[in-house]
Amino acid sequence: MIQAPEQVGGDGFDDFEDEKQGGSNEFAAMLEESFKTSSKKKLKVGDKIKGEILVVGREEIFVSTGTMTDGQVARRDLLDAEGNFPYKLGDKIDLFVVLVKGSEIRLSPKPTAKNLADDLYDAFQKRVSVEGRVVELCKGGVRVQVMGKMAFCPISQLDTARTETGEEHVGKRYDFLITQITEGGRNVVVSRRKLLDNQRESSTENFLADRKVGDIVEGRVSRLEKFGAFIELAPGIDGLAHISELSWSRVENPADVLSVGHLSLNKNLKIETKERKVQIGLSIKQTEQQPWERMPAHIKEGAMLKGKVTRCARFGAFVELAPGIEGLVPLSEMSFTKRVMNAEEIVTPGQAIEVKVLDVNAEQKRISLSIKEAGSDPLADAIAAHPVGTIVEGVVEKKEPFGLFIRIADGVTGLLPKGIAAEFPDFPFEKLRRDDKVKVKVLEIKRGERRVTLGPPQAEGSEDWRDFAKEAGSQATGGFGLLGDKLKAALEGKAKKAK
Repeated sequence: MIQAPEQVGGDGFDDFEDEKQGGSNEFAAMLEESFKTSSKKKLKVGDKIKGEILVVGREEIFVSTGTMTDGQVARRDLLDAEGNFPYKLGDKIDLFVVLVKGSEIRLSPKPTAKNLADDLYDAFQKRVSVEGRVVELCKGGVRVQVMGKMAFCPISQLDTARTETGEEHVGKRYDFLITQITEGGRNVVVSRRKLLDNQRESSTENFLADRKVGDIVEGRVSRLEKFGAFIELAPGIDGLAHISELSWSRVENPADVLSVGHLSLNKNLKIETKERKVQIGLSIKQTEQQPWERMPAHIKEGAMLKGKVTRCARFGAFVELAPGIEGLVPLSEMSFTKRVMNAEEIVTPGQAIEVKVLDVNAEQKRISLSIKEAGSDPLADAIAAHPVGTIVEGVVEKKEPFGLFIRIADGVTGLLPKGIAAEFPDFPFEKLRRDDKVKVKVLEIKRGERRVTLGPPQAEGSEDWRDFAKEAGSQATGGFGLLGDKLKAALEGKAKKAK
């Protein structure tokens, strides 16, 4: 049997009605309190609110403001980069009050000047960095646009590195610290240097905790100088690689082997702290194997090689045969044709030349080279063109009491001893002067000592000279050696017979 409602839990029903009535009263009280709170709250230009989207129209979006009056924001102000409206009913968004006029409240996602000033004060008080763009140069520094406000940065606070005008920074974006705000936010002073100093101090502590001498670290070239390259190892931390540590090859200018921004591996050679500043010495070349430990196979005795003159010294010239491997050309190995007193008479630094390897001593890191042996030997050419016994026309280069130096070919000068000339009265020894042309006979060539002995042309009817020339041949040992002795003996013999 179905009972009447009042007979089923009658007391419970009454309780439900009472609870329902009580809940309605509580809701009404809360709503009334909300209205009272909303009516008390007033918005002003510059306030930031979090509003809920209530109505999405074609031109306007209505948003709750936490007051009795809803706000309006232009739909176009909320479009994303692609022109789409990314919100829906019920979404909550951050907006700024830009106008309060009667019952109208206009909102915008962009802050007003007052909001910007408040944010700058907040950044100033909390010592947090703000991004800014260097707009232009001005007296004593540069103007920087920071969060919609124009700030001033003194030239000394623009960078840790010295800058004369700051022109190279115009148009660039950096982080700054706000160091001063006055006149209600109209006068703002910022510093990039303080921020960099703070970052460097923090980075230095971390760097020193993790790095030691001998470690290989990666860095980026930040600045080039004549004496080397500064390499940034961490924000605000630079090390110096001296010019002698850039490459195993000799470097005249760091810009020849590196450029700003270049990434490099570096070996820590020195880490010192002086007066709260860290000095770090680096080496790029020591991250690579020592060249002498991997001597190229083509560098060997007797090889003809091309190289570059790296420097000239008083005793010769150094020639680079491979990166980091140099050989020495002594002055005596520079020319067959002249006595070289200064290496730069023959070569200059940077010049590409061909050399012959005379000796290789890898243990002592020494290579002996020759320039003259790499080219044609004028004496060899002269031997082929003017063998012993040949009569040739030469030019007197110099006259000495003991004889005449006569050039018989380019780069080949022989000596005609006075004692030999005296055997032939018709030979005009005393009359000859520098640059005079004269016919002479090649008596002897000593290739090892690079000596050529000359004599007057064969005199008609002179059997003694014919015998001497025939006997000497290739066995003669020089103008003052065997041939000279035989001539001297012959003269002495003739003198005795005359007596």
